[in-house]
Amino acid sequence: MNATFVGLELRRTFRDYVNVFFIAVLPAFFYLIFGASQSFATESAGNGNVAMYIMISMAAYGAVTATTGVGGTAAVERMQGWGRQLGLTPLTDASYVAMKATVALVVAAIPIGLIFVLGVFTGASGDSGAWILSAVAVLVGAAVFSVYGLVFGLAFRSEAAVGAAGGSLVILAFLGNIFIPLSGTLLTIAKFTPLYGYVSLARYPVTEGVLIDRAGNPLPSEPLWVPVLNLSVWAVIFVALATWLVQRGRGRQ
Repeated sequence: MNATFVGLELRRTFRDYVNVFFIAVLPAFFYLIFGASQSFATESAGNGNVAMYIMISMAAYGAVTATTGVGGTAAVERMQGWGRQLGLTPLTDASYVAMKATVALVVAAIPIGLIFVLGVFTGASGDSGAWILSAVAVLVGAAVFSVYGLVFGLAFRSEAAVGAAGGSLVILAFLGNIFIPLSGTLLTIAKFTPLYGYVSLARYPVTEGVLIDRAGNPLPSEPLWVPVLNLSVWAVIFVALATWLVQRGRGRQ
């Protein structure tokens, strides 16, 4: 992997101010409005408080927005001829993948770091282990959604499609129990959506599986295997779709 290419990719990414806004600034704003500024922010929530619970949710949303965009852009670049240009350089396919993966993780770390720092200064509190494990889960789990973006890029072959992939995350976030607590039938449906397992796993060090409804009442505890299974199944689905789309694209050439 070439550090020069990584640096160029990062500079190109951060020059897109609109993209940076949606990746980092908007989720941080959501945390401040719906978390830190609320009267219930200091109420206890498992191994932390409500502010920390919402902080993790918004960091997760920003991280998946980042990795989805990087994954989708990579697919579009390869199909629009950038791959042939890179073929004239010493950069191998494996190095290209490693470079994009590094860029995705660095970009995803921006909203995570920003929102966690805001959390420190705005009253989010919890066990030190919960802070560390949640941050790791948010960052590592977000990698799955780089493949989600890749699927959109491979399927529709346009930058507009990549934008649509990022936009679809808003809907998935509502369905995935990120923006508002769900209960009843909506919660049952949420457990089958892509973002549910990811954000539940990220919040697990704080909640230990305890869910709450919109009124703040606790719901039955959820075992760890539920979010793990959800994230694993969707990861397999995304990888299978991306693999099929790559093979289909080669068949057309």
